[in-house]
Amino acid sequence: MSLTPFAPMSEGIGPLYPVVDDVDLLERLLCLGVKTVQLRVKQPAHPHLLDWVQRAVALGRAHHAQVFINDHWQLALEAGAYGVHLGQQDLQEADLDRLARQGVRLGVSTRSPEQLAAAVKLSPSYLAIGHIFPTTTKQLAEPPQGISALAQQVATVDGRFPTVAIGGIDLDRAPDVWRTGVDAIAVVRAVTQAPDLAARIDAFNRCLNPSRQQGGRDAIGQ
Repeated sequence: MSLTPFAPMSEGIGPLYPVVDDVDLLERLLCLGVKTVQLRVKQPAHPHLLDWVQRAVALGRAHHAQVFINDHWQLALEAGAYGVHLGQQDLQEADLDRLARQGVRLGVSTRSPEQLAAAVKLSPSYLAIGHIFPTTTKQLAEPPQGISALAQQVATVDGRFPTVAIGGIDLDRAPDVWRTGVDAIAVVRAVTQAPDLAARIDAFNRCLNPSRQQGGRDAIGQ
């Protein structure tokens, strides 16, 4: 466990947080004005991994954006990354104190109220809550948590750290997720498989506007 609180997000996290597995797509998103994005390359032996991490970090700086590197915290640290995102297993292996002391932001994946409570104790830069709906991007043993559980966990965090909903969220589901009070919605296939990327980003931005639709987290949590 890190004894040093992690630095907060410079400019907030939301509302849209794309997670992509290709640095060229990451660059396109930054050029479209996306301010927070994650590079998630799951293959540790990927032939372009080091180059992609370094490019992603450099692109983040050039676009004044918040770029997170998933899993590969050592490469991210060496490249001077803004932030890293770690799952539950990676948390056990990473040098969290070193990351915190270096000012690297930390995002943490959680899949249950118990994992969320443990993650809060790390004082991370943000908390990811998932998976909300069925997803094919990862093989997960846990069932989807759903909207009601998401709303309850967001209320539990109570604004202490930014919260991100992830897992099977598309444009149709985004409004219900947004009404839970989360600070951001992470999207994968909704962006990576978009036939018109600019139009899809614009549609999400219009959907996730600062004034939330009536109903709020209390109504959804009932």
